[in-house]
Amino acid sequence: MSVTAAMVKELRQRTGAGMMECKKALVAANADIEIAIEEMRKSGAAKAAKKSGRIAAEGVVRIITSDDGKKATLVEVNSETDFAAKDDGFLAFTDIVAANALALGSESVEDLMKSDVNGDSLEVTRTALIAKIGENIQVRRVSQFVAEEGVFGHYIHGVKIGVVVNVNTDNTDLAKDIAMHVAAVNPEFISVDDVPADVVAKEKEILMAQVEDSGKPPEIVEKMIGGRLRKFLAGITLYGQPFVKNPDMTVEKLLKSESAKVLTFARMEVGEGIEKKEDNFAEEVMAQARG
Repeated sequence: MSVTAAMVKELRQRTGAGMMECKKALVAANADIEIAIEEMRKSGAAKAAKKSGRIAAEGVVRIITSDDGKKATLVEVNSETDFAAKDDGFLAFTDIVAANALALGSESVEDLMKSDVNGDSLEVTRTALIAKIGENIQVRRVSQFVAEEGVFGHYIHGVKIGVVVNVNTDNTDLAKDIAMHVAAVNPEFISVDDVPADVVAKEKEILMAQVEDSGKPPEIVEKMIGGRLRKFLAGITLYGQPFVKNPDMTVEKLLKSESAKVLTFARMEVGEGIEKKEDNFAEEVMAQARG
């Protein structure tokens, strides 16, 4: 498989490395971006390997909770442009999507689109909105949560990032603070105990490759790897991260001070993982002129 300019661009965005470094890494990895990132991290060529998916699609995230506060629903509805995502009709549609999803209690988008809206289906309503706005509108995903104990904290950053957190306490202010932290810092797991063994093993392999030629005694190397691994795990876990509103303490210490723990959390960001076609306006105009 040949290395394309688009691959080089994506690798630069995800690692912060130079163009030639990225191209060389892709050639060595037979155009496999994930292998290229892994090898660049081992050699130290990559400045950072961003874990989030490429954000491209527009739209909004909505959160709605039941009257008793025991259920929460998180939905993402996409449009083609940010302009359409601000349309009153589009925003009203997203409110209907969220309300129907909460009532249905299912994470199946297919089932949700069959739900009723004033005698018609949600799918019929969506089709009518497309005709009105002139853009493709999609209900992308639904996440459902039930609080067996404690309360939900939820937070929407603008309209593009939504977080739901369940803590085993009735402290709603604490729950919201944790939700704001998750929105800002985007942890992958709650605690070190939740990190899969293969993730830990892969990171340790990378760290060992970084220090294998250091010339230091084995016991020093082991300490170096242990320290870096602890730092890595703290960075990807909610409990290990410095609390965004008070970086002098970790989220774990904050929770312990309130005799609380996080039972579950979810973070949804508009367009994450969707690769959007990048149009070249100049080329488009030239093509039409030649046309």
